[in-house]
Amino acid sequence: MPLARSLSVTSLSGLEDWDEEFDLEDAVLFEVAWEVANKVGGIYTVIQTKARLTAEEWGENYFLVGPYVESNVRTQVELIEPTNPILKRTIDKMNASGCKVYFGRWLIEGSPYVVLIDVAFTAWSLDRWKSELWENFSIGVPWFDREANDAVLFGFLTAWLLGEYAAQCEEPPHILAHFHEWLAGLGLMLCRRRQLPVATIFTTHATLLGRYLCAGKVDFYNNLAEFNVDKEAGDRQIYHRYCLERSAARCAHVFTTVSQITAIEAEYLLKRKPDIITPNGLNVKKFSAMHEFQNLHAKSKNRIQEFIRGHFYGHLDFNLDKCVFLFIAGRYEFSNKGADIFLEALARLNYLLRVNHSDVTVVAFFIMPARTNNFNVETLKGQAVRKQLWDTAQTVKERFGKKLYESLLVGQLPDVSKMLDKEDFTMMKRAIFSTQRQCQPPICTHNMLEDSSDPILNCIRRIGLFNCSADRVKVIFHPEFLSSTSPLLPMDYEEFVRGCHLGVFPSYYEPWGYTPAECTVMGIPSISTNLSGFGCFMEEHIADPSAYGIYILDRRFRGVDESCNQLTSFLFQFCKQSRRQRIIQRNRTERLSDLLDWRYLGRYYISARHMALAKAFPDTYMYEAQDPTSSSGFRYPRPASVPPSPSLSRHSSPHHSDDEDERYDEDLEAEKDRVNIRQPFVAKTKAGDGVPSENFHSELCTASKDPS
Repeated sequence: MPLARSLSVTSLSGLEDWDEEFDLEDAVLFEVAWEVANKVGGIYTVIQTKARLTAEEWGENYFLVGPYVESNVRTQVELIEPTNPILKRTIDKMNASGCKVYFGRWLIEGSPYVVLIDVAFTAWSLDRWKSELWENFSIGVPWFDREANDAVLFGFLTAWLLGEYAAQCEEPPHILAHFHEWLAGLGLMLCRRRQLPVATIFTTHATLLGRYLCAGKVDFYNNLAEFNVDKEAGDRQIYHRYCLERSAARCAHVFTTVSQITAIEAEYLLKRKPDIITPNGLNVKKFSAMHEFQNLHAKSKNRIQEFIRGHFYGHLDFNLDKCVFLFIAGRYEFSNKGADIFLEALARLNYLLRVNHSDVTVVAFFIMPARTNNFNVETLKGQAVRKQLWDTAQTVKERFGKKLYESLLVGQLPDVSKMLDKEDFTMMKRAIFSTQRQCQPPICTHNMLEDSSDPILNCIRRIGLFNCSADRVKVIFHPEFLSSTSPLLPMDYEEFVRGCHLGVFPSYYEPWGYTPAECTVMGIPSISTNLSGFGCFMEEHIADPSAYGIYILDRRFRGVDESCNQLTSFLFQFCKQSRRQRIIQRNRTERLSDLLDWRYLGRYYISARHMALAKAFPDTYMYEAQDPTSSSGFRYPRPASVPPSPSLSRHSSPHHSDDEDERYDEDLEAEKDRVNIRQPFVAKTKAGDGVPSENFHSELCTASKDPS
């Protein structure tokens, strides 16, 4: 099944600058999602990061709608009186009718307005609304599915809000409502059923059935056309959820999804081809000089090295300066996220490094939250031993320095044999004895509740990576989200990513992939797949992705063993890079962050909104989609200078050299790359034109002199 480009807008080249200005003064945008001010998964990141650009475009006419969760509201939302008189009358009317609706500002970039609905307060209406759902759509929701019950309550309340807002308007309103995922989909269905004057958009970030099927280890992408979707959903007891998602996709004026690969999936599973692909972006903060992000990498790497010193105390027989840090992070979906193939590749990499007598040591981190009851005692002890050794060294250093100072004061060179006395040697010997260890360094940093059945631990037992001295690959499983307040590894996720050398995300099912995108904007190379939205997007826009530190693993047209060999090759070639090559590659990777900025990718959402308004209100709005084949797409070219890898980027240069004097002009290469990407989109705001930050395209400094 080829990845044919058949959508109305699939690349940045297909989105020309609009000549006509959409008059949004009389229009209002409601963006509806269960994850508004309520972090559950990746949709929270999408909405949170996109809010600033959308608020600039729509001004006072942009409202986010989500559930009222008191614990989140206390820390994220400032409750205020509605500023829009129509919305104020709407909320007052709903509250007087037995609802609890709150209004405030979400305390994130852009400070967007939020309307938060307390679904639990109207639970008394659940049975009545379920009956209406059955009568109108023939969808029955079982009583025991709490999440689906919440979706019913949230959907009816959202439709009530939009209908009441339309009723309170004195003139015919132009309302645009954007619904994310199946949890918000019922509100869209009710808007169409009740024929409300609302233009609707539905975005699926990952299909429900697709996620369940991939978790079941089926050959998903090669059998999309063969699935009996109703039977598959019924067998997994999610038929009612699937019906809500499918109905919302079919009812919407405009249906969007986040990537080409998910568009194909949606066409077969939801029975509708998406109108527009809306890739997910990030708010990219550019540095005024290239060496700034390189310095952040060096600083964070040093903190990871401190953790390694404690974790491997007694077995620290490898050179930390020749240590490469790899990591995988995300939901604990062992097969979907590619943890299975990553572990197998690590075992093969370990063999290659050993037979080639490499002096490189690889430390692979698995950051995937699982059920635990506390930190591993041996892991905590390691950090305590490291701190004790540090304190001992500081004490001896102070005593040594004092004696040296006193000797110099009297004009004599110190007698080295007398600088350290017997007490100093006793302290140091005790410290050395404390580092003796009778066991191997632990694999897992926590006590797992289901140790014997844990997929990662069982796979490690099978492949035999037990952090032995002879192994060149070490594994650390951290089954908890990273936090700067942790007594074990006190780093937040962003700081940890900056300190690593390579992110590895060989996912089998990844509709978009925020983790490799976050690596890219921080200048950290990553491995993705051609089954992830991010990987497909980068393949489309970069001529030689590996030269820019974006390695695309083929999991679509290769078997598991072939894909594992390819991943092993990527990792082995990365380990052979010199320090300078890694610096150059990080510079190139960081330059790709422009591609992932909402200033670029936000135009996809703008196009979807314009299309929906034109479909719902054809007398007021007009929209003509550009033919993506009518204009040539831009692609980052292959770099013209030093290859970042000894063998994988031969297109970049005919020779491979680690010579530190080899020519490499970072400013020149960056300038060539910059002309291959459009200037960022700047939304027109009600108060005036938005302006990109002053340093957005400032000159970049040469990286060859920077630390790594």
